[in-house]
Amino acid sequence: MTVEAVLKSGQAAKVQSASIVGLAACVPPRVVGNDHFTEQFGDGVADVTKMTGVLTRRWVDDATTTADLCVAAGKRVLEDLDWDPASVDALIFISQTPDYRLPATAAVMQPRLDLRPGIIAFDINLGCSAYPYGLWLAMSMVQTGAARRVLLAVGDTSSRVVDPSDRATAMLFGDAGTVTAIEYDEKAEPAYFVLGTDGRGANNLIIPSGASRQQKHEKTPNEQDKLFMDGGEIFTFTLKAVPTLVAETMQVAGRSVDDYDYFLFHQANTFMINHLAKKAKLPSEKVPINIDAFGNTSSATIPLLICDKLAGDLSSKPLRLGMFGFGVGYSWGGASVDVGALKSVVLLTL
Repeated sequence: MTVEAVLKSGQAAKVQSASIVGLAACVPPRVVGNDHFTEQFGDGVADVTKMTGVLTRRWVDDATTTADLCVAAGKRVLEDLDWDPASVDALIFISQTPDYRLPATAAVMQPRLDLRPGIIAFDINLGCSAYPYGLWLAMSMVQTGAARRVLLAVGDTSSRVVDPSDRATAMLFGDAGTVTAIEYDEKAEPAYFVLGTDGRGANNLIIPSGASRQQKHEKTPNEQDKLFMDGGEIFTFTLKAVPTLVAETMQVAGRSVDDYDYFLFHQANTFMINHLAKKAKLPSEKVPINIDAFGNTSSATIPLLICDKLAGDLSSKPLRLGMFGFGVGYSWGGASVDVGALKSVVLLTL
């Protein structure tokens, strides 16, 4: 099967001459444990914890946005790599919690990172599949010559949009911002991607109002501004889509399970990750999990997982990674990427 083929689960792509050279993730200092929810949800806390596996999560304060976390991560990456900010050609910001409806948050971040006027800077609205999509886009920009150095900022502050009375979402989500530095490298190993969308499931994970379309809804306007999630439908979609995504990503890359050092899944919940790994016949030791400590950080889960669990390995040697994002949209993305050794791979607290 050729890389150009339209696969069962989505579109396939091969990207060359681009390498990930640095990564930083930034989380807020506030740690929220499950005891925070005991008074409100009582015995329900244990039930949610058993399914999600979340023990603590990081939440921003009222003055901190996703951009603030990403700017801190970006400054650290630039410093560690000794990149002159003027050498950066593009800034991509992927999030569902931007600073403003307009202008683009990337434009606001550009001067904060001391990036020169005239670069490419824009936002993308994606959540759980954001990192594979973002890597594909940033690396494709490098491959085509549109940019030689790209900063990919990916993150969300979902604590700002969850309904505090909904235990399924209030207890699940955490906040994080990340930045990945991507650079032209003619010797880079090819990266492979499988990307897809099925918008028929869009209403199953949605904030119904707050933008241009006001949907009729029985809930109050305040509740409409909060995240709605049909957990059962999301779970069903994931179990159908992701095992195929894993298989097809490896097939497009021409690799088998044994060829990979780690398989990095969007940290949706612990039960789901373990089930997906088992269904895809992946060794548990190759499937790191950190949702217990940080919650589901939406678009940031995969780069946060790298900075949290793989920093030691990636700072000293190259790793072959399979990455799989899935959820809101519905959308999904798989990536097969060789990464490392990196001069910058760090987890920060703002």
